[in-house]
Amino acid sequence: MLGTRPRRGLTFAKLIGSGVVTGAADDDPSAIGTYASAGARYGLGLLWMTPVVLPMMFTVVYLSAKLGQVSGRGLFHAIRDYYPRWIVYVTLVGVCIGNTIEAAADLGGMAAAINLFVPLPIPLLVAIVACIVLALQVLGSYELIRKTFRWLALALFAYIAAALLSKPDIPAVLRATLVPRVEFNADFLMLLVAIIGTSLSAYLFTWQSNQEVEEQIAEGKTTVAERKGATEHELREKRKDVLTGMVFSSLIMYSIMLSTGTVLHPAGTTNIETAAQAAEALRPVAGDAAAVLFAVGVIGVGFVAIPIMTAGAAYDLAQTVGWKATLTARPRQAKEFYFAIGGFTLAAVGLNFVGINPIKALVFAGVVQGFSTPPLLLMIMLMTNNRRIMGDKVNTPMLNVLGWVTTAAVFAASACLIVSWFI
Repeated sequence: MLGTRPRRGLTFAKLIGSGVVTGAADDDPSAIGTYASAGARYGLGLLWMTPVVLPMMFTVVYLSAKLGQVSGRGLFHAIRDYYPRWIVYVTLVGVCIGNTIEAAADLGGMAAAINLFVPLPIPLLVAIVACIVLALQVLGSYELIRKTFRWLALALFAYIAAALLSKPDIPAVLRATLVPRVEFNADFLMLLVAIIGTSLSAYLFTWQSNQEVEEQIAEGKTTVAERKGATEHELREKRKDVLTGMVFSSLIMYSIMLSTGTVLHPAGTTNIETAAQAAEALRPVAGDAAAVLFAVGVIGVGFVAIPIMTAGAAYDLAQTVGWKATLTARPRQAKEFYFAIGGFTLAAVGLNFVGINPIKALVFAGVVQGFSTPPLLLMIMLMTNNRRIMGDKVNTPMLNVLGWVTTAAVFAASACLIVSWFI
């Protein structure tokens, strides 16, 4: 018996790998707000989006991980080394703006959720959360950050419990999952784009590629030459890790839309204004436990997602201009990188002091990501098919089909939203 315990512990630790952390960050407070809004407004009508988006999520995150593993570079490092600088700068501006807006929206969403339990002014809670997040990034070691993220990811299981407590109609749920429903109006299409955008947010790509680099740096591979290359076994293990994370993320997405679609929509609560309202609206039908679980999920995953967004923007900026960018370094060893993290965090806090409604900002952030993601996806597809970068590890035909279909779908969703504004 004693001999089996370490093996079980290692297996569980391996299961909560970087893919699960990325999957948890994908279900950040911005995503939670978007999915809750979709369930409240359209009931079960958008459940079918979960199985549609899952293969897209797996494809783009795996391609980003593969790029980091094989090239030994983060995403923006690779773009800088192989493409004209104007492409890097244009892409950088869009991604940094998207990350900052989403981090700001997440801070507001977290503060509103914490306010359910701690009756302090929301702006003060925003500042407190930001300080905690920044302290973890600046003062904590990379190993501490990695372990903290892995365990905080488990907070998302609260949404599975909330979905079960909502007592859904199983036949109706299955029908909504398997039979797509589409409405050709601006509100529906905006939510459609927001779901795609927040599920395929640009910060996921950069974070995943950078984590592959960080893991290798932690093993002592400090140069690109040392990190370059990956075996088939390593890529196969990474596929499993990413698939686990994306299935986990999709299950949470599904659970949020299911619980709010089952409880809020039939009750006539179709317009979610605050995180507190979303949680409180669950209380009368699903009980106190569901309301508490909904709020706890927002808080827990926020502490994963916000540092990933701010650090992700800092990674992108640092790699573009050539600064040292690694969380394994202490602040004095990578001053510009850590100053960038602080700057993006401060900007996100500042956006919360201009009177933006948290949940509306969450949905808007998802839409912004929906527009900033397509060009970055295009770059990832081009790079992972470039033999100068990938050697013999370029994409397989099947992976190319999935990647190009995903890229086309994201472009089409954004185009449909633009058209809907004029019709």
